Formats: sequence, structure tokens, C-alpha cells
Amino acid sequence: MKFLIVVALVGILGALASAGAFMLRRRQPPPGAEGSAEPDRQMARALAVRVAISVGLFLFILLGWAMGWVRPGGLPVGG
Repeated sequence: MKFLIVVALVGILGALASAGAFMLRRRQPPPGAEGSAEPDRQMARALAVRVAISVGLFLFILLGWAMGWVRPGGLPVGG
């Protein structure tokens, strides 16, 4: 269970990093010229993947809680 959560979080960070890379690589077209919308499309796709993984992770954690795989524990209190 913990392994799947960590893998999902790494996937979320990877999708966010790729969207940032696509955003930074985007070049402005010269005035009066039509620019390629491919970097914009790739950035939007990477952000959509990030949102999909985030929602899937949230639903998986809810399912795990409902099935008893995950129990809320809070922070341990020392004493």
C-alpha cells in the first residue's frame, strides 16, 4: 500500500516537472507568424495526467480506508 502511494506521488511530481519543462521550452513565434501549439498541448496533457493521478490516488486512499487497509493514526504523542 505504501509502495503504491509513493509511486503515485513520484508520478505526480514527474508529470509536474515535465509540464514545467514544456512551459520553459516554449518559444514565442515571430510577429505575424503562426506558432506551433505543440508545446502548449504537451504541457496541458502533462498537467491533465498530474490531475488524473492525484484524483486516482485520492480515490485509492479512500478505498483503502473503507476496506481497512489504511487506518488514520495521527501523530504519536510522546510522554
